Amino acid sequence: MRKYNFKALAFVVLAAVLSGCAGLQKMKKNANQIQFKVTPEVLEANGGKVDVAIDGKFPAKYFIKKATLVATPVLKYEGGETALEPVTLQGEKVEANNKVINYINGGSYSYKDDVKYIDDMSLSDLEIRIKASKGSKSIDFAPIKIANGVIATSTLLVNRPKPILGIQREKNTTGKYDPNIDAFQRIVPDELMADIHYLINRANLRKSEINSDDIKKLKEYTKDAYSAERKKLKGVEISAYASPDGTLEFNADLAEKREETSSSYISKELEKEGVETGLKARYTPEDWEGFKKLMEKSNIQDKELILRVLSMYKDPEVREREIKNLSAAFTAVAEEILPRLRRAKIVTSIDLIGKTDEEIAALAESNPASLNPAELLYAATLTEDLGKQLSIYKSFIKVYPSDWRGPNNAGFVLVKQNKYDDARPLFEKAEQLKNDEPIIKNNLGAVALHGGNIQKAEELFGAAAGAGDEVNYNLGMVSVKKAEYDKAVRYFKKEADVNTALAKILTGDNNGALKDLESTNMPGCFMKEYLKAVIGARTAKESLLFDSLAKAVDMNPDLKAKAKKDMEFAKYFTDSKFIAIVE
Repeated sequence: MRKYNFKALAFVVLAAVLSGCAGLQKMKKNANQIQFKVTPEVLEANGGKVDVAIDGKFPAKYFIKKATLVATPVLKYEGGETALEPVTLQGEKVEANNKVINYINGGSYSYKDDVKYIDDMSLSDLEIRIKASKGSKSIDFAPIKIANGVIATSTLLVNRPKPILGIQREKNTTGKYDPNIDAFQRIVPDELMADIHYLINRANLRKSEINSDDIKKLKEYTKDAYSAERKKLKGVEISAYASPDGTLEFNADLAEKREETSSSYISKELEKEGVETGLKARYTPEDWEGFKKLMEKSNIQDKELILRVLSMYKDPEVREREIKNLSAAFTAVAEEILPRLRRAKIVTSIDLIGKTDEEIAALAESNPASLNPAELLYAATLTEDLGKQLSIYKSFIKVYPSDWRGPNNAGFVLVKQNKYDDARPLFEKAEQLKNDEPIIKNNLGAVALHGGNIQKAEELFGAAAGAGDEVNYNLGMVSVKKAEYDKAVRYFKKEADVNTALAKILTGDNNGALKDLESTNMPGCFMKEYLKAVIGARTAKESLLFDSLAKAVDMNPDLKAKAKKDMEFAKYFTDSKFIAIVE
């Protein structure tokens, strides 16, 4: 039987253990030789998260060949800590698939990760916690602080997306909403037209024409406008014509006679009723425009070809000759078109005078059903009281339940009261009534953005294109939340407030930001002053910093606690003036 020297064997094992531990202990002792570079030097919150980029460098003859090292970045703050993903490094004789660090020459590694930002991180330290191992042995290094954090200026966005009111916005000729086109008109122009027709080459009035229903209605319409309290007669105008199938000289004489007979008749008829009109009369020898309009509306075969050919002739006499030829060739032209051009056109123009502001306001409260939709919507603009506005829009919903503007505008008021969640079902109701309305899409997007659903909000704002400048403003807010600050500035170009200033601060345009803040007329806006203090700290303008910060905390004392931990002011944490303001 072979004999074993257990004492010698125990010594060998102990020596190996001590050798392994000694190597790890040496790495721990010399951990200060490891170089860490953090980008940025002071961590920042952007897009709701903190990005961490670390470049580590190990010196020569540091990383023992059989060692494995696990480095974990940890963001440590008052009340807690957040660990990022660890990175594993190994010596050149370790059989694994991690980043290898050479013993003789040393080596380096790069690391990137991010963590969701929370307010507690505003004053924090970024540490590297290392566990080194060799075989079955391991050792923990003392934590190594490598950076401060976190500048969280991007989180100062005022979360008040803008809604759009469905009232004083109507689409213009380009199909876009125009804030200068008002849906409510107190004075509405109106007119009524009637024709007195003549036989060919005649200017005498026929009883069948002057006793027609159209002429009777026109006389009554004119008389009513002259005497009614809420109507204003602007005037009566007569235009007499001849059909363009005779000579120019003959037509001029004929049209003039038709103007005389028709204007004489209308004047006498209105004078009988005591109506003073200031009647205006004129005549046109050739009603070429009337001919074209009637032809375009007709069912005459080859009408497009006829008009195209006739349009080639600029000389009225030549055109007259060609029309004559056409009327001989096309019976429909002679029977359907030309007789309707032998006329005197009488037009009465009036203004319909609406209710006064006082009347509308009173009826909106006492009898909203007596107001038309435009009047009831207008009534809500006559008061600054959001409660009264909401009451009017609720009445609108009852009186006009199928009109999307009722629930939309009630939701608008709730958003103005910062009640986004209460506004959501109203906007959804409006969408059910008109699901393709861009204004509603914007308002639903505002609710989504306020609730933190950035992706949904961006989709809805995309569907709201053209609804108004509010859409671009809201997209600017989305861009800030996505850390796309240059894009935010472009979206904000028509605005100037604390959010537009914030976007400019985040792009480095401190002068532009200060200009926006100075032009913002919002009494009691503590964020305006706080951002001015941030600009003062970034530009080393201490008077701007201290004066603005003092105003901000005077308006909102809760800002003292925030400023104490705001890394924008880190250089001033021990400054006596700063301390006096925030204590």
